[in-house]
Amino acid sequence: MTGVRQPAVAGQFYAADPDHLRAQIEDAITHEVGPGSMPAVGSGSRDLVGIVSPHAGYPYSGPVAAHGAAAVAEDGVPETVIALGPNHSGLGAPVAFSGADRWETPFGGLEVDAALTEAILSAGDVGEIDDAAHRDEHSLEVQFPLLQYALEADFRIVPICMGRQDEGTSQRLGQAIAEAIRDLDRDALLLASTDLTHYESREVAEREDGKAIDRMTAFDAEGVVEVATVQGVSMCGYGPVATTIVAGQELGATEATLFQYATSGDTAGPQREVVGYGSLGFYR
Repeated sequence: MTGVRQPAVAGQFYAADPDHLRAQIEDAITHEVGPGSMPAVGSGSRDLVGIVSPHAGYPYSGPVAAHGAAAVAEDGVPETVIALGPNHSGLGAPVAFSGADRWETPFGGLEVDAALTEAILSAGDVGEIDDAAHRDEHSLEVQFPLLQYALEADFRIVPICMGRQDEGTSQRLGQAIAEAIRDLDRDALLLASTDLTHYESREVAEREDGKAIDRMTAFDAEGVVEVATVQGVSMCGYGPVATTIVAGQELGATEATLFQYATSGDTAGPQREVVGYGSLGFYR
C-alpha cells in the first residue's frame, strides 16, 4: 500500500480551511435538527458496533450526520473505522478497497489499516484494491472530518467503495468483515454511508424513507436491498447498509436506534424536491 489519497471534495461538500470546517461542523451540531452539542469522548467498553450516516454537503446533511458522530464520541474511540459507501462515478472495481497508506483531510491524515484491509480481502472472495473508485468519490470522504472533530483522537480507516450492491455481495462482504475483525481482535466501528430518497416531495420522501428505516431498525439486510431494488426507494447506499447489518449481527449487534431523520428541506430550507437523511446506530 503506497501513496496518499488527497481530498476530492474539500471546498465543495465541506470547507477546506480547518477553521472554517470546524465552524461549519459546529453550525451543524447546533442546528435545530442537529444534536445540540457534542458529548465528551467515552472511555468505557464500546457497545456501538456500527452507524448509518448521510453523505451530502454539510449544510444539507451535516446536522443529521452529527448525531452519528456524537454517538460515536459518547461510545469511545475505536481503533479502526470500516467505512462503506456507494460508488457514484462507476469507476473502478465493483467492490474497491483503498490502496493508499493515508487519507488526508483538512484536520490531518488518517492511516489506512493495511492489516485489516488484507484480512478482509483474504476472508472473502469479494473486493480488490482499486484506487480509481476512490479518487473522486465523496461518500466516504465526507464522513472522516466529522469523526475527527467528534473524537479528537487518531483512528485508522478501511475505506470500501461499493459499485456492486446486491444481496449476495453484501452478505459475503459483511461476513468477511466480521471474520477479519474477530481474527485480528480489532476494535472496529462499521460505518455505512448513504442518503435516502432523492429528489421527491417531502411527503413522498418521508413515506418512502420510512420503509427503508423500518428495514434497518429490524436488522433486515435482505429487506434493505429489496426496498431499494424492488420497491424503488432511491437510497444510494443500500449495499453498504446491508453489509453493515450483516457484519453487525455477526459481531453481536442486537439493538438498532434511529438517532435522527430529516430532509434537505429541514436543513437547507423549503424545497419542492428534497433528499432524505437518516442517522442510525447498531448496538451490542
